[in-house]
Amino acid sequence: MPDNSYIVDNQILLKELSQQEVAPIFNIIDAEREYLGKWLPFVEYTLEITDTQNFIESLEISETKDFTFAIYFEDKFVGLVGLKDPDYDNKKVEIGYWLSESYQHKGIVTRSCKKLIDIAFNKLEMNRIQIKVATENLKSQQVAVRLGFKYEGIEREGELHKCGFLDLNVYSLLRNEFTVNN
Repeated sequence: MPDNSYIVDNQILLKELSQQEVAPIFNIIDAEREYLGKWLPFVEYTLEITDTQNFIESLEISETKDFTFAIYFEDKFVGLVGLKDPDYDNKKVEIGYWLSESYQHKGIVTRSCKKLIDIAFNKLEMNRIQIKVATENLKSQQVAVRLGFKYEGIEREGELHKCGFLDLNVYSLLRNEFTVNN
């Protein structure tokens, strides 16, 4: 099980999500609804601060135990990154993330994901990590490619959004590829 926080580098800290982050998370979602809502289906259902509070509480009692971290960049909350839907029997997990629009293009998500990859392979002993990205979300696809993930194909109509179902590109990284690349 991961620790409570991880230093990624001299700019980025990943802190296990707690009730302390309720207001910062909600404030970014509320201020950036159009930007974040384009790719994140939960944005349209996050209408009040209690919605964010309930989300964090649900993580605390979840049997599958997603590992969700607040991303702090230069001591400011800027987004979330996490390991979701861990499947310990098959030793696989998925990485998910979102970042405030004003903090894009600084390598924050890529650097944060590198730390999660290390945690998944070396602490959780996973064999496979995947990232699923809407086929139209080119910026997020570039993160997967920069991290050395391999494109596997399209999960047709894999995620429901307010505009309907979106197709998802599926990328994966295997433990033996991580060892070779790092």
